[in-house]
Parts: sequence; C-alpha cells; structure tokens
Amino acid sequence: MAERLSLVDQVRRSLAHCDPPAMDVVVAVSGGPDSVALLRAVEEAITGDIVVAHVNHGWRGAASDTDEVFVRDLTARLRDGGSRVSFKVHRAEPPDERENREAHARRQRYDWLTNVAAACGIHWIATGHTADDQAETVLFRLLRGTGLDGLRGIAPSRPVTDDVGVVRPLLSITRHGVLDYLAELGQDYRIDDSNADRRFTRNRIRHELLPLLAREYNPRVREVLARLAAQAAECHVAFRDAAVELVERAEKRPAGRLVVLDAKVLVIAPMPVLRRAWRLIWERNGWPMGEMGYREWTRLADLCQGKHNALDLPGGIRVRFTGRVIQAGPANGGM
Repeated sequence: MAERLSLVDQVRRSLAHCDPPAMDVVVAVSGGPDSVALLRAVEEAITGDIVVAHVNHGWRGAASDTDEVFVRDLTARLRDGGSRVSFKVHRAEPPDERENREAHARRQRYDWLTNVAAACGIHWIATGHTADDQAETVLFRLLRGTGLDGLRGIAPSRPVTDDVGVVRPLLSITRHGVLDYLAELGQDYRIDDSNADRRFTRNRIRHELLPLLAREYNPRVREVLARLAAQAAECHVAFRDAAVELVERAEKRPAGRLVVLDAKVLVIAPMPVLRRAWRLIWERNGWPMGEMGYREWTRLADLCQGKHNALDLPGGIRVRFTGRVIQAGPANGGM
C-alpha cells in the first residue's frame, strides 16, 4: 500500500506542478506495464478528463492488434467505473526504406499525440518513462560519447508547441515500483517481446549492463544515474543562461548576412559558456547543425581566445577573428 500511495502521490505532484497545472491529460498508453500504471495512477490523481491515446505501429502483427484491443477494453472498464476517460487510436504508417524505424515511429507518435491534445484543448501529454528508462538513456548516451547535454537524459517535462507539452510523472519511480503498484491493483498488462531482443543496444543495457552494475558495483546505480541526469540538467540551464547573456553583450550590428561579435567580450568568457554561446548563434541563424560536434564547438571557443584566425566549418559557415571583432556566417556572405 505504501508503494501505491507513493506512486500515485508522485503522479499527483507532477501533474499539479505543471504550468498550467494538468487538470486534463492525454495519456500515451502502449499497453505495457509502465504506461498502464501511469494511466491507473492518473485516474486516481485527477478528476478531470483523461484521453487514452494508443499508437498501433503494427510491428508485431497480431500482437500489435491485441495490444490495441487491450488498451481499448481497459479504457472501457475505467469508463464503466465512473472515470472520465475516452479512447483514441492511431494506425501508424510504416517508414520508407531510407528512414530509421525507431526515429520514424517516435516522430509519428509525438506528432499524433500533439494533434490529439490540441484538438481536445488539453495542455499536457503524459508518458510512462520511469527511473529505469532514465538510467538506460544516460548509460546509452554515455557509451556513445555524449557531452553534458546528453547526460541530461529524459526531461521531466518539455514543451512540444506553444500550447502543448509532455510530462513524465513516473520518472522518479523504478520499474520495480511500477510492478508492485500494478500487483497491488491486480491490474494486468501487455508484454512486448521485442524489448527482450538482445540485438538492440538499448535492450542489452537494460537486461545485461544495468543488472551487472547493480549486482557487482552499486545496487543503487539507477538512482545514481538519475541524480547525474538531474545535475547535468541544472548545469545546462546555468550555461544556457550565461550564454544568452554573453551573446547579448557581445553582439554588434550585423554586416549583411554576417553575425558580428565584440572579441573583447568573448575572449574572457569560460570555455563551456563560449561553446554554448556559439551553439545558440548557430540555432538562431538556422545554420546546419548535423556535423557540428564537441570538436567544432571547441575550435570556435579557441578562436575566441586567439588560437585560430579563421575557421571553415560544416555547412559552408566561415568564422574569422579580425582582432577587434569576430565575424561568422555563410562563406559566400561577404567575408
């Protein structure tokens, strides 16, 4: 009972702390234990409208259709019990041969969920990501060589549009806690067998690496990784705010298509803030980001400190240190 109260209380607090508070919610429900626990907890936590939103990707044939029927029937039982719930389903289009299946599915899923929320006049979409998902994400990104931004893992909430956001109320709850809560309710759920496929790195992290770390090194490794993600998020906000202030102080009148910056302001700035400032400049101007990584941002920071006179960067962007100012922009923009 304590676990149940803790999980429901966490969901209630998470929804209440949204801005605006989540009085009505679109709940993304696959039929798996995490999303089913989220739906049942949201049902206990709020008295407003709940839209149960299910995406059928069709990857598992008849099993995918059975997932859809399960979620539809669960919604009907909750509605018959007096809850203000409705059901919506989307049959996803398959990706073309050139597109990554997971990325395609994620984009379709969030696009559709956003449209559902907007059509219903609901500000928040709730997803069932847990503390285990957070730990897996941080480890996965760490192994791929991520920087501080990647270590933030899964955000507790984030905007999708001006009117719709995503919230993850279970992000501090372990999968063990989710299963205990469902057992207390006597609530069944679906199992996606593809989550056990060890050919995928994410699944090997879940079933092999994390259990090994917990067993041999630190039984609280999931908590440690979640805390690391929270600290990285705090650092991200601090660096972002400092970078915004730095760009505002350094920026001069543009020269045509070129960004012009005061070199005296930039030369004394810390390296992490310089890297973030250049990233902000890139994003604001819509310059190509695909091939920009830690090495490129560091070279730009080095240029600000006089270690380079000029740089030619991916996407045809050139940056030049003239002594008093730094100019950046398309290489054909007049440098």
